[in-house]
Formats: sequence, structure tokens, C-alpha cells
Amino acid sequence: MTDEAILRARRAVDAVWRIESAKIIATLTRKVGDLDLAEDLAGQALLEAIEQWPAAGIPRNPAAWLTSVATRRAIDTWRRQERLDERHARMARELENDASQFDDPSWDPDRIDDDVLRLMFMTCHPVLGRKAQVALTLRLVGGMTTEQIGRAFLTPTPTVQQRIVRAKKTLTAAKAVFEVPGREEFAPRLSAVLGVLYLVFNEGYAASSGDEWLRPDISAEALRIARILAELVPNEPEAHGLVALMELTASRFPARTTPSGVPILLADQDRTRWDRGQITRGLAALTRADAIGRGRGPYGLQAAIAECHARAAEFSDTDWKRIVLLYEALQRLAPSPVVDLNHAAAVSMAYGPAPALEYVDKIVASGKLAGYHLLPSVRGDLLAQLGRIDEARTELLAAAEATGNERERAVLLAKVDELDLGSLGPE
Repeated sequence: MTDEAILRARRAVDAVWRIESAKIIATLTRKVGDLDLAEDLAGQALLEAIEQWPAAGIPRNPAAWLTSVATRRAIDTWRRQERLDERHARMARELENDASQFDDPSWDPDRIDDDVLRLMFMTCHPVLGRKAQVALTLRLVGGMTTEQIGRAFLTPTPTVQQRIVRAKKTLTAAKAVFEVPGREEFAPRLSAVLGVLYLVFNEGYAASSGDEWLRPDISAEALRIARILAELVPNEPEAHGLVALMELTASRFPARTTPSGVPILLADQDRTRWDRGQITRGLAALTRADAIGRGRGPYGLQAAIAECHARAAEFSDTDWKRIVLLYEALQRLAPSPVVDLNHAAAVSMAYGPAPALEYVDKIVASGKLAGYHLLPSVRGDLLAQLGRIDEARTELLAAAEATGNERERAVLLAKVDELDLGSLGPE
């Protein structure tokens, strides 16, 4: 067994887990009826993969292999008990009867299209508080680390870890069922599910850490689930609004990086590479949301902002004044300091850097985005446009230090190097 084989196997395990973890855990939860047990079994299967794959080789269908190993571990665990209660005995028989499906290399967890959605409804159970719902679902469905979740919410990592542990204990105590709830139970969970999908998609669009600018596989999975959800709740405008937002935003993926993964900022993107099919689907979803007749919610408004970008043939054609108005509406409907920062960036494009800087300075004074790397990033861009080069350099260096993403850090440091060459464009 060579070091190269070990490294290759570890990379394969990491890749499979990053892409397939939600499907594997969802499938196991459906099989064993226990979320905590499903996660433990998946973890044990990962350890077995790390031990076996370097010597045996990477299976043709790694996700199926992991699910098969985890399933058989569940059977063995229950058989070893001195007494099997009736429930465990029945489950063991059912698992044994269908465990062979996972040995088929053609097996694909995607055949059960709603398993991940069921997992989301389980982790967004009403017995959990909103913060616990989101943290647990991002961890299990989004495959995000506790550090990434902490960055997304500007929350200390230990706090996130505690929320997740308490959430799982609460679900166990409540005997939460792995299922898509009846339609009468959708309302208490729908908002949390939509919120999690939104955050998972954003993690793929702009990874909070690591050395990849994009994680399109994560965004694609969030969009897949959002489409299913929108069909389950056809009269919920925000479900369609979220699909519209995701479709329109994902349409830019092909143009956001070079073939080697170097980021390309919005002003420099080749818009002929934007996915016109996704733009068409996004506009159709937004039209469908509007047709329900209840007005646009936060996701619908953000989709309308994405629509402005999608309809502009060139960066210079962007209707920034309309985007400013849409952000102002969003501020009233779903106020947050991040929305305020995005509004300021739009103001800079529509009306210039001076009024935008006033907005940004108010956010700085509030302290609400302390530690958020995009705050000094935006402020640095505005200062550069105003010719305040030394201050701009300080802000951009602070942003580079604060970000957890290596690609983003490189972009910010490149801006520092180019400060004397002219104004800086938006991302």
C-alpha cells in the first residue's frame, strides 16, 4: 500500500462525503428510523472506507458502498443484542431483505428523490427552535462544518456545536418521525426549510472556506430539493421565489471562474457563458410566484434583483436604480445588516461611492457585522473609488485576513496590488 494510494483514497472519501453525505444519511435515517444512529453508522462506514480503499481500490459507486457498509453494521449491531425487541427485529429483517440493493454498482441514492427532503423536514421539526433547525439541517443536509455554519451566522463555533447536539437530543426525545409531514403541518416547517435551502445554495455560490471559489455541487443539490418542494406547495409564492433566485443566480456559474478556478468578478464575466436555460426557468418561476397574487416576499425580491442582472446584456446595462429600490423593499420586509451592506453596494453603482460610504459607515458604527469580511471589502472598494488609497488598502487587507476562502483572499490581495491602477469593480 503506497502513500499515493492512501492519499488518493482519502481524497475520494472526502469528495464522496462532501457530495453524497446528505443522501447517505437520509437513506440510512429512513432505514433505521433514528437520525443519531444514522449519522453514527455513516461515520463508521467512512472509517472503514479509509481503512479499505487504499488497498482494495475505490468502488465504482462509493456512495452505494458506504450505504451498504453502514446498513450491514446496523444489522450486526441489532443481532448482537441479547434481546431484540419487536421493532428492532422487524427492522433488521427489512434491512436484510433490501441491503443487497446497495451492492449493485448502479444503485444511486437519487432514485429516492424525496429522502433528503424528508430529512430536512425532520431536522426542521417544530419542537426545535429556528436557530437549532437551521444549524442541524445545514450540518446534515448541507454538509457544512460547524466552522462554516458559524461563519454564515457570525456565531462562535462552540455555540453552533452545542445547538446541534441539543437539537439531536430533542428530536430523539420527541421521537421525531422521518417523513414529509401532511400538508396541514407544512406551515410550521416551511420557513425553516426554505431558509436552510437558501443558505446551502449560498455556501455553494461563495464557499465560506477552503480553496474553491465555488461548490456548484452543493448549490445544485439545494436547487434540486427546492424544485421538489415548490411542487409540493404550489400555492406558496416564496417557494417559487426561492427557485427563481437559485436558477437565475446559478446561471452565472459557468462564467464565475476560469478553467483553473480563478474567480472572475461580475463586471468581467462573459455573459454569453451564462446558462440561458436556467435564466428562462428562473424567470418562469418568478412569474409563477407572482401569479399566486400574494406579493413578493424576501426570496421573490432577491429573485427580482437577480433578474435585473440576467436581463442586462452587458454589465453597463444593469438597472442599478431598480436594484436599489428592490433592496429598499427588502430592507423593510426582512431587515438585516447584510441586506444593508448589499443595498450600499448597489447605491455605489447607481449614485456613486460617496453616498454608499455613508451607509457603510453606519453599519460599521452599529457593530452588527463585526468580523464579517465583506464589510471591509465593500468599504475598501468605496474608499479606493474615492481616491483614499491608504485607507482602502487597510480595509482590503483586513478583509483578506478575515475571509476563510483562499480564492477570495487572493482576489482581495490582488485588489490591494492594483489600487494605484484605477477604481475597483464589484464582485
